[in-house]
Amino acid sequence: MSQSFSATYPHLVFSTKDRAPLLRDKGARAEIHAYLGGISKQLDCVPLITGGVEDHAHMLAQLARTMTIADWVKELKRVSTLWIKERFPALHDFSWQSGYGVFSVSQSNTGAVEEYIANQEAHHRKTTFQEEYRALLQKHKIEWDERYVWE
Repeated sequence: MSQSFSATYPHLVFSTKDRAPLLRDKGARAEIHAYLGGISKQLDCVPLITGGVEDHAHMLAQLARTMTIADWVKELKRVSTLWIKERFPALHDFSWQSGYGVFSVSQSNTGAVEEYIANQEAHHRKTTFQEEYRALLQKHKIEWDERYVWE
């Protein structure tokens, strides 16, 4: 086969450090989500949707054929952290948590995940981030240790 193709759709979830509710301002949060999408696009990982609430973010993207998930996440966090500190001086101590969750999504299910991410505010009126994250881990049959997952 002379060509290489890839259709990989990761659903990425990561929190602010210590799940601090630093992204309360909806306007700033929208800018941050848009910026995260722009970073992803520059990495050739086409963002389908970025969203979240005051203490965490979600992104669904089509991963570039040549990009590893670890490198994608590292660059998203690194570049966005620098930009957030510069763009929002009140967030000069901002940082993302060191860990993340990434879950595979079939192409046929991307619409449902996009809707889920778009409705994060309503979802989190009933469910905490910890409850949501545990449910995602359980759904994808990932074992975790409570002592380390919330660092």
